[in-house]
Amino acid sequence: MLYNSLNPHGGDIYTHKIDLDFSANINPLGTPPGVLTAMQESLSQSARYPDPFCRETISAVSAYEDVSPKDVLPGNGAAELIYSFCQTVTAQKALIPVPTFCEYENALKQNGCNVIHYCLKPENKFEIDKGFCEAIEEEKPDMVFLCNPNNPSGKLADPDLINEIITLCENLEIKFFVDECFMDLTGKNYSVIPQIAEHSSIIVLKALTKSYGLAGIRAGYCLSSNHDLLYRMSQTVQPWNVSVVAQAAIPAALKEKKYLEKSVSLINKERYFLTESLTDSGLTVMPSDANFLLFMAPVGLDLCLLSKGIAIRNCSNFVGLGPGWYRIAVRTHEENKILIRMIRQILEEGI
Repeated sequence: MLYNSLNPHGGDIYTHKIDLDFSANINPLGTPPGVLTAMQESLSQSARYPDPFCRETISAVSAYEDVSPKDVLPGNGAAELIYSFCQTVTAQKALIPVPTFCEYENALKQNGCNVIHYCLKPENKFEIDKGFCEAIEEEKPDMVFLCNPNNPSGKLADPDLINEIITLCENLEIKFFVDECFMDLTGKNYSVIPQIAEHSSIIVLKALTKSYGLAGIRAGYCLSSNHDLLYRMSQTVQPWNVSVVAQAAIPAALKEKKYLEKSVSLINKERYFLTESLTDSGLTVMPSDANFLLFMAPVGLDLCLLSKGIAIRNCSNFVGLGPGWYRIAVRTHEENKILIRMIRQILEEGI
């Protein structure tokens, strides 16, 4: 819960009247009906404590990801697992490419870790490059973090480069934390999950927040063959941290293969529409593989849109970005058309 502080993330539909929320990168089709039904049925168990071992959830994740049940640790959303990992692993120094999701750095600093930034360049479309490997060799950190696809740029890292990072981390005994929370919405199989059995240095983070519209339920999990690490992480969180509703939602969501395929198809089509529309409006748009776009526009665009009931993500608080950088989610065609019409109207009138 936030207390006497500013909200550093998107998705705040409570402070202002929001008709269209493009600030949170959630599946534009929302929550699958089958998952809603499973959650509704689980409410009859509200008087009982949830399974403290998350047995049904772990079984479903194990089958879906093709890993051993021992490789799975569910959590109360991805954020809890990030903080649990940083609390568990004693680290003096961590390397993070920026701009990226801020909670890695927040969790690391909360546990006394020095954070080293590797700055991604806008002229290189904020893509990670071989210089990151050189930084790993030079800095020799205790941890390396990578969001793939990255947030806020939406770009997937080159698989060959990822393999090079894995080898480096294994050889130098560095923990490699890979956030793949948006991977399922790219429609591309660039995951490092198949490699966790052979590389105990890898920790993969997944969440159902984005892919299945479950932001309000807080349902995530991490995967690793380092079972001692998962055990120690499990000791840092409160008992019964994954609710009855979340434990019902996860197995139900992982059955929604056709729903996910339909979502990816829509996202690919609408991402192209938004990219072309923003570019035609004279704005600089970064190429993306995910369900969101990073672009540069006149400062104040977000406030003008907010006055019209539309929320977009102001990215000026991302390390490595600044005023004028914005992120929008890919939503339905009708919603996207409204956004583009409003942006063009604002640009024509002047900010």
